[in-house]
Amino acid sequence: MYVENKNVPLTDLGGGVVRKVLAYSENIMSVELKFEKGAVGAMHTHPHEQIGYIISGSLIYKEEGKEDKVLVAGDTYYVEPDVSHGIVTLEETMLLDIFTPMRKDFV
Repeated sequence: MYVENKNVPLTDLGGGVVRKVLAYSENIMSVELKFEKGAVGAMHTHPHEQIGYIISGSLIYKEEGKEDKVLVAGDTYYVEPDVSHGIVTLEETMLLDIFTPMRKDFV
């Protein structure tokens, strides 16, 4: 299976954030997110494990119980299930998020 990015529709999440759901199965999902400068990924939780990779740009990563951290292109973050987390972008930013299991609420 493969997914050509040019054929994946954008979902406008509002607030300067758009999402593309890329390849996925029941067990794993890849998602591309683009944020305008200053856009916020509000604090939230979900039962999935998540790894985020900053493709371009920079952001402030926030996680409940931890100090905020500035991350830049090439950096990654891991989120345990049910841990509150969010971001604020410092410039136009693109992320690749990987979830396991897949996010049924995204399809």
